[in-house]
Amino acid sequence: MAEYDFNAPRLFVDSPLQKDARIALDRAQANYLLNVLRLKAGESVLVFNGQDGEWRAEVSVEGRKSADLVCMERVREQTGQPDLVYAFAPLKHARLDYMVQKAVEMGAGVLQPVITRHTQSTRVNLERMRANVIEAAEQCGILTIPEVREEENLERFLKGLEKDRVLVFCDEDAAVANPVEALAKLGNKPSGVAVIVGPEGGFTDQERALVAAHESCVRVSLGPRILRADTAAVAALAIVQSMLGDWN
Repeated sequence: MAEYDFNAPRLFVDSPLQKDARIALDRAQANYLLNVLRLKAGESVLVFNGQDGEWRAEVSVEGRKSADLVCMERVREQTGQPDLVYAFAPLKHARLDYMVQKAVEMGAGVLQPVITRHTQSTRVNLERMRANVIEAAEQCGILTIPEVREEENLERFLKGLEKDRVLVFCDEDAAVANPVEALAKLGNKPSGVAVIVGPEGGFTDQERALVAAHESCVRVSLGPRILRADTAAVAALAIVQSMLGDWN
């Protein structure tokens, strides 16, 4: 088998995975395999659960609307959770969906909604967030499922952050205009990183002071243009991964 089979259907399952294990699919998963992809008995699917690596499983058809999978062989070993926390002010509906999916693709290990003064939406649908996390992981070959944490206010989030965890603060008023230059000053690659992006209306002066006061805070600019919060997520995580993460 090639290093990664991009053509194989891929499913997240909430079941232990081992040789000959039988996985009962829910109705939506069975419908997707049997009626959308039109798979037949004996055809292969890749499955993962975030703990046991990735397995090739064969379809076992139980009827027109139900099917099981049988694990045949492990094709990839489990990888560890990236030690990258992405903290963000929640957005509304589709834009939040987009941001969550892109954060997963960019290697975030924890998604932390943070409530600020100018946050657009203070009610976060965690089930919907997790569904988007799983969908992104399925589509992009990711083996670990990022943790989705409950929302908390900015001050509480900062108090709970480890003092030695580098906090990359996306701040349009950063003293160093070049974000690569700002992160390069850290020298050795840190073991844990957090990235925080504010709401559409920005942080208040008091909030900016709270973030900047974190012991390991690094303020970075995202360039001369004003970015929407969902765009800023992708830009910030790309910079961090290239300088401090698994792109380096």
